[in-house]
Amino acid sequence: MNKTVNINIGGLIFHIDEDAYQKLTRYFEAIKRSLSNSSGQDEIMKDIEMRVAELLSERQKSDKHVINNKDVDEVIVVMGQPEDYRIDDDEAKKTEEPFYPYTRTKKLYRDKDRGTIAGVCTGLGHYFGIDAVWLKILFLILFFGFGTGFIAYIILWIAMPKAVTTSEKLEMTGEPVTISNIEKKVREEFDSVTNKFKNADYDKMGNQVKTGAERVAGGIGEVFMKVFGAFAKVLGAFILIFSSFGLLGITIASIIMMFSSSLPSNTILNHINTPIGLETPLWTQGILFLLAFGIPFFFLLILGLKLLVTNFKSIGNIAKYSLLAIWIIAVGILISLGINEATQLAFDGKSVKKETINVNPKDTLQIKFVNNDFFSKNIDEHEDFVFTQDSTKHEVIYSNNIRFEIKATDKAAPYLQIEKIAKGKSYNEANARAEKIKYGYKIIGNQLLLDNYLLTEIASKYRDQHIELYLYLPKGTLFKVDKSVESFDESDNDYFNFHFSSDDYIYKVDNSQVKCLNCPSDENEYNDVEGGIDTEDINVSDENDTVKTVTVKINGKVVTETKQGKKGKLTVDQNGIIIKTN
Repeated sequence: MNKTVNINIGGLIFHIDEDAYQKLTRYFEAIKRSLSNSSGQDEIMKDIEMRVAELLSERQKSDKHVINNKDVDEVIVVMGQPEDYRIDDDEAKKTEEPFYPYTRTKKLYRDKDRGTIAGVCTGLGHYFGIDAVWLKILFLILFFGFGTGFIAYIILWIAMPKAVTTSEKLEMTGEPVTISNIEKKVREEFDSVTNKFKNADYDKMGNQVKTGAERVAGGIGEVFMKVFGAFAKVLGAFILIFSSFGLLGITIASIIMMFSSSLPSNTILNHINTPIGLETPLWTQGILFLLAFGIPFFFLLILGLKLLVTNFKSIGNIAKYSLLAIWIIAVGILISLGINEATQLAFDGKSVKKETINVNPKDTLQIKFVNNDFFSKNIDEHEDFVFTQDSTKHEVIYSNNIRFEIKATDKAAPYLQIEKIAKGKSYNEANARAEKIKYGYKIIGNQLLLDNYLLTEIASKYRDQHIELYLYLPKGTLFKVDKSVESFDESDNDYFNFHFSSDDYIYKVDNSQVKCLNCPSDENEYNDVEGGIDTEDINVSDENDTVKTVTVKINGKVVTETKQGKKGKLTVDQNGIIIKTN
């Protein structure tokens, strides 16, 4: 029967038999002797005792468990023998440490010593084995992008314990909590503090003790430096966020372009449009886009980190110059591709056709645009260009790029001039491409029906193909314009002003302008409403500055009025009322 005793180790109470107690006592005494010449002996012993208490508590199966020799031996195996870790300040060679089986495990603590605010990111970096800078960037993105970064940081701040003791600091980094590591850690901290005092320039410190005015001036300078430092931190945060999102967007876009070969052809052609066109494969454009725009954003990211993180280690000169060279090459290739794309659009080609419109001079010409239900069910839907199939399953380019204009002519009969226009790297290529454009129209009685689209074969590629329609009308021609013309009309408003308020208006070609015969008078902005008040028809004569003869044309009737008085000026307001001003 063994005698048991109660002992206090590291603030914890244990029941231990007498033999185990004596062995543990001899172990602690041996440790003290091995550390007799070490700096910070008390701190080291405190950490060792706390670690031993932690190991013993792990072996307690219940509150009534009694620590025995086996438990103490297992603790000694983990901690190591004291004589194996004797460190002499003057020894030139360190004895080789014996091997003890140890499973590398880490515990989650806040590293306040290396942290900026609370040591959360630094502690997470130790635990996951990554640089704390990237975790700080993640929290900043979550804070500014989604607003959750601040809440998550506060929660982790509360939940994560702070690494205070040497044992906790070793557990935080995953190092074995042995006598050697504890002694080494304490010595490092002790030497760090000692070196600060040894390296202090006391003469310099004494010279800094100046008069009150100098201290005030120094304080003001320090305040300015702190303000400037804070501004640099804020600026660095903004640069970091901007460059992070920019780099992320460029990376995603480049990846989509690089893997675009897995997408259907029509999807690529209709939804991916790049400045250098489709002559160059999209995967090549994606790589060049990533290098030409991603590298500058990467350097901006590094700049933001330098402003935000103190003592941030930047990339080496080899990496800098390598990235710079790659960027110059990528930009050079993009410029050459851009020049090649510009040459593809250097020349304009045109194919012209004229069609006479045989309509009775007394009839009113009806002008209307119509759509093809196979390509679009909505006449108001417009596409610059779309790669699709026609009714015969042939791949074609479909476009609503149509321009319409009404002009005057001296010829007796009206006629329609159709101009098919395209671009190419030479006149011959541009003209050939323009000839291949398909465009339809119909003249049925007094109706002119114009297609609101063009078609061309997909082999022609999209080279700004479009149709320009010129309707030449002789003097006296009456016509009506459908609302569908509004989206395509590019006529000179001084000659033909299309009134959008109704498609029931009747227009008549006059000498120098198209007149609207039944438009409301309040739409007479271009003096094109027949029968409206025209300010140009107001005639004022001031022969002797006493008698004034006023001639006004109102609704087609001439009204003459003679007045006597001072010299003045007559104007017409928005309500059609004549106003005299001096």
